[in-house]
Amino acid sequence: MKVSIKVNGTVYERDIEPRMLLVHFLREELGLTGTNIGCDTSQCGACTVHMDGRTLKSCTCLAAQADGHEVTTIEGLANNGQLHPMQEAFWEKHGLQCGYCTPGMIMAATGYLKNNPKPSEEDIRHALEGNICRCTGYQNIVAAVKEASQKMGG
Repeated sequence: MKVSIKVNGTVYERDIEPRMLLVHFLREELGLTGTNIGCDTSQCGACTVHMDGRTLKSCTCLAAQADGHEVTTIEGLANNGQLHPMQEAFWEKHGLQCGYCTPGMIMAATGYLKNNPKPSEEDIRHALEGNICRCTGYQNIVAAVKEASQKMGG
């Protein structure tokens, strides 16, 4: 089947298998490998993206379901070569170790701050419950989200 999906500001038209997941479309068809595959069961959050401004685990969505929609991946957060404040905060606060979960964490946190620009530490921890990190212990991730919320005017 043919799909047309706007990804990071560019419209892509592709012929795909109807059962192809959005995460595989992004990685295999478009070469956007920042969106990671961690579990294929929606438990880890490594594949988190935004679709039409809403946070979505891309392993739970068929590429066909994204037809006609707008998707933003970790690669699309930066603007004119400038890192997004959340990306900067993860860098500055050392909110990563191996980095595998980082794109999904950043996308989930960025989406969360749209609705809650001044979160408490407890709010942040609750918001990121669907994203698993096996390296950091989460403390620096929470600090990075808090820092980004302040940079973003929260």
